[in-house]
Amino acid sequence: MIAEQPLAAARRILLVEDEPSLVLTLTDRLVSEGYQVATAGTGEAGLALALGGSFDIILLDVMLPGRDGFEVCRELRARGVEVPIVMLTARGQVVDRVVGLKLGADDYVTKPFEMIELLARIEALFRRARTPAASSPAGTYACGDVRVDFRRAEVFRGGRPVPLSALEFKLLAYFIQNRGALLTRDELLDKVWGYDAMPTTRTVDVHVASLRQKLERNPSRPELILTVHRRGYRFAG
Repeated sequence: MIAEQPLAAARRILLVEDEPSLVLTLTDRLVSEGYQVATAGTGEAGLALALGGSFDIILLDVMLPGRDGFEVCRELRARGVEVPIVMLTARGQVVDRVVGLKLGADDYVTKPFEMIELLARIEALFRRARTPAASSPAGTYACGDVRVDFRRAEVFRGGRPVPLSALEFKLLAYFIQNRGALLTRDELLDKVWGYDAMPTTRTVDVHVASLRQKLERNPSRPELILTVHRRGYRFAG
């Protein structure tokens, strides 16, 4: 059911979550912020709504009855649905969050989360959608077997296309544009995500881990995106 609210042109959010109390809380707050919200309690129902409706963002829980959030995300991307997806996950392992990003999710929020953090992620996604990608370098960039075509927003490794989410591509472009420089997590959150750092967020680390999985020859021994201990990252390409 779609929650009624007064703005006819309100942005539409699909919430796929099976915890009734969280659905109620999130729906009430999102509607009060001016969004229009549709909900689904299973992976199958969420997939059907996402394929049949017109949404601006999908909030997708990982642990769902039937098809889990990973499967739903994979299916949506396989069918060409490009709506930004934010994964809602209670899993604490970085590898689990990286799985969602590898499947095409744009961001994630770990439960329990503060509502202000989720709203910041949503608004940042909308801002990125409205802002032209003018800050990306022009032309192409190549390092080893990795090639980036900025005009087409395409990445290749060993001649094969590498699927990146819009946010992963923007993060990679920012690294390349500032290669050799120390980039702190706060700077990356501000320039790439578009919001201030949250006290508990590890979203930069998770997205870097995902990029390493896709681009590095040996992700456990990265050669492109290097960690600067306790300070941030440096792109060595």
